[in-house]
Amino acid sequence: MRASPFNQKTITEFHEKKGLGVGMWGDHVLLLTATGAKSGESITTPLVYGREGDHHVVVASKGGAPANPIWFGNIKKNPEVEVEVASGHGTETFTAKARVVEDRSERDRLFAMMSTIWPSFIDYQKRTDRLIPVVILQRR
Repeated sequence: MRASPFNQKTITEFHEKKGLGVGMWGDHVLLLTATGAKSGESITTPLVYGREGDHHVVVASKGGAPANPIWFGNIKKNPEVEVEVASGHGTETFTAKARVVEDRSERDRLFAMMSTIWPSFIDYQKRTDRLIPVVILQRR
């Protein structure tokens, strides 16, 4: 499993705290492990998440950068992912299918929901010309 040094620090804290109270994200961070589009390696990324029914929702913001984050390209090529999230007395890991929300009204509704969890998403959208993607992680 591969992760950047910043992400590795967050992953370590996530495991130490069983997914609760992690860094500036609090209780709204999950670990997404996807297969690298080019490398084929498992790459883990901590992401702010929300819930939509039984599914988890994440935003490919990259802080409002001009390009999508690497993890987004990975899930587009390899949508079968692993998700680890706080659950009761520890963390739970499950497989999911990552689905990019294509319908604009659904995307806008979910983006607004996610912006109540992480208000900076609104600023990130203002920083870029790209429409920041929203992804639903559908539990298998």
